[in-house]
Amino acid sequence: MSHVAHDLHAEFPNDGNILHDLKMSDAHFLTVSDRYHDINKEIHRIAAEVEAASDERSEELKKQRLLILDEVAAMISKARAA
Repeated sequence: MSHVAHDLHAEFPNDGNILHDLKMSDAHFLTVSDRYHDINKEIHRIAAEVEAASDERSEELKKQRLLILDEVAAMISKARAA
């Protein structure tokens, strides 16, 4: 298993400018981005065995991360269309 954290720029490598613009202009996006960062950091710590967690907790965090990624993808699509 990779112990590399997946920030939003790594997940959406072609959308760095849009991510930056959203972060600067959209308070909701900033909240979503911060939540993604927090969850992703926790997943990374569990994967690196710095922090202990049950399999259920780890899977729940991964599901939350995927839901946030879906929301971010929708926000990027909306920003592209604007």
